[in-house]
Amino acid sequence: MRLPSSPRAARVRAVLVSRLLPRRVRMRLTLLYGLMFVLSGAVLLTITYLLANRPNGFFLFSRASVPGGSTGFPADGGIHLYPDGMAPSTVDAFAEAQRQQAVRQHAAEMHDLLIESGIALAIMSVIAIGLGWLVAGRVLRPLRTMTSSIQRISARNVHERLAVEGPGDELKDLADTVDGLLGRLETALDSHKRFVANAAHELRTPLTVEHALLEESLIDRDATVDSFRSNFERLLVLSEQQARLLESLLTLSSSERGPDRREALDLGEVTDQVVLGWRAEAQRRGLRVEAVTGRADIWGDGALVERLVANLVDNALGYNVPGGWVRVFAGVEGGNAVVRVSNTGPTIPRDRVGRLLEPFQRLDRSSGDGHHGLGLSIVRSIAVAHGAALRAEARPGGGLVVEAAFPPRVADQPARHLGLHRPPPPPVPPAAVTQGPGARPGDRPGEREFGATESR
Repeated sequence: MRLPSSPRAARVRAVLVSRLLPRRVRMRLTLLYGLMFVLSGAVLLTITYLLANRPNGFFLFSRASVPGGSTGFPADGGIHLYPDGMAPSTVDAFAEAQRQQAVRQHAAEMHDLLIESGIALAIMSVIAIGLGWLVAGRVLRPLRTMTSSIQRISARNVHERLAVEGPGDELKDLADTVDGLLGRLETALDSHKRFVANAAHELRTPLTVEHALLEESLIDRDATVDSFRSNFERLLVLSEQQARLLESLLTLSSSERGPDRREALDLGEVTDQVVLGWRAEAQRRGLRVEAVTGRADIWGDGALVERLVANLVDNALGYNVPGGWVRVFAGVEGGNAVVRVSNTGPTIPRDRVGRLLEPFQRLDRSSGDGHHGLGLSIVRSIAVAHGAALRAEARPGGGLVVEAAFPPRVADQPARHLGLHRPPPPPVPPAAVTQGPGARPGDRPGEREFGATESR
């Protein structure tokens, strides 16, 4: 039984191997090619030597016949070939001497063959190593080209690609994989730049207003207590809006990182609690809320899932029309736990639905209603982190339908659905948000109305 080696011994072996082996791949390939040639040449020479050194088992004897003699040879005076060990016992000394001479001559020839073959193998080994060096360089040339091209690519020219042409071999597959990675990196960088620009704009606008209010209070010599109070109230509103914006940014960041904890949740119960909390706001706005919920077990982070549903309801209430309605459904459909929120509202162009799932995107650029265009992007990030499929569509009569389909809860397997042992899947691109026929005003609250995630 072989005992496992200690970590120290393993480290020592790793250090020795790293020091003995060449660091350059070209040198390693050259040594590998040369070693393979030497071994194959040695095997070939050994086989040739054994075949050439194999005795043929025959000896040739020639003797003039003596009529009536008793030499034991045929009396025809010819030349005869006898198998080894079967020659007549009366072979004379001359024939034996000839046989011994032939054996010695064969041994000398085999020795010369062995020496000359060894010299030829040594010469060809040197030639093989040289050819191996050239072949290794030729094989690694595309890799050096790709390496130099990748080293030149930075954030300023991330649009460049390797664009390797040639047969569809492993090197072409590697180059195409790198090009795909660069494409995804370019998309991520562009999204990051837009996010930073939009965040800076959203933060700069209230700061500019705050500065103007403070400056007005300072330079107005006729300012009264009421004017100061009015300015301070406006400053307080701006401060609250900035606090909500920062909280949304933090939620977006944490949801993209994935859930830190997992627990058994009932999506229907979570939806009931969220709808109950928003009913007063709906009544204040003069909107009708209809909810149909059922048991739907999932694994997830309770705070993030609740935030997802709350953002959907908030979005449906905030972008509605007077006397409109909001319909919420939570339950099991098609084997998945589904939460779907639909609402009346302004008409949304078909090409704008996908953009509403991006950060800081809303139907109008005004943020005076307290929305910063982060609600639906937070919903999408939470859905992706939980492995949920998110879809959205614009209703023909105005408004939006958003649906998140969570994987069902499987006992003792929460990590499989939350992706805790693998990186979360990439965000759903806007192109994946499709349009559908939508629901009509007479539809029942729980009737399927194709949807997606997020608040605008």
